[in-house]
Amino acid sequence: MIPLDNLLAFTAAATVLILIPGPSVLFVIGRALAHGRRVALLSVVGNEVGGVVTAAAVALGVGSLVTLSATAFTALKLAGAAYLVYLGVRAFTQRHGKVDLEAVAAGPSDGVRALRDGFLVGVTNPKSLLFFAAVLPQFVDRAAGHVQAQMLLLGLVFTLIALLLDGMWGLAASAARTWFGRSPRRMAALGGAGGLAMIGLGVTVAFTGRKD
Repeated sequence: MIPLDNLLAFTAAATVLILIPGPSVLFVIGRALAHGRRVALLSVVGNEVGGVVTAAAVALGVGSLVTLSATAFTALKLAGAAYLVYLGVRAFTQRHGKVDLEAVAAGPSDGVRALRDGFLVGVTNPKSLLFFAAVLPQFVDRAAGHVQAQMLLLGLVFTLIALLLDGMWGLAASAARTWFGRSPRRMAALGGAGGLAMIGLGVTVAFTGRKD
């Protein structure tokens, strides 16, 4: 069992990290502006599922191997960056599509696609990988045993906090989209801005971070 002090300290650290806009937050905002509330929230769910997979990988030792290997880390980072750029380009080219003020008209296939896109961004997020690999172990009580189980629990706590806060970002951004939706021209401009934001985020992720 994780000591309460450790759990509270980790919760505070995770909340601060999640509140700082990073790939996940900017991705959700871009999705909300480009596609609306439903896609944004489904993207959040997919993103956090990807985060759970990353936390599990770190707890089982895979994450440590990636952080120790510059080649593996760079490959992961570039894969995530390329996918963000792809999503941004797709959102930008589709910005003149039909406006859906309620953002609920997407069919089942669109929902699955939003979950998939969110998952791929979440599982290739270098910020989460480094946080889980470098920070999670600091809050584990090794004397209590079951170190891997403790790390998994901390990863789930992080994911639940991210689900709540990222969801709030998505709702706020989609509310702005609804207001802009009263004008097709403004709506197209906003959708294009969301796409450009994701493209810029992908480029930023590709050229920042660990290089050694």
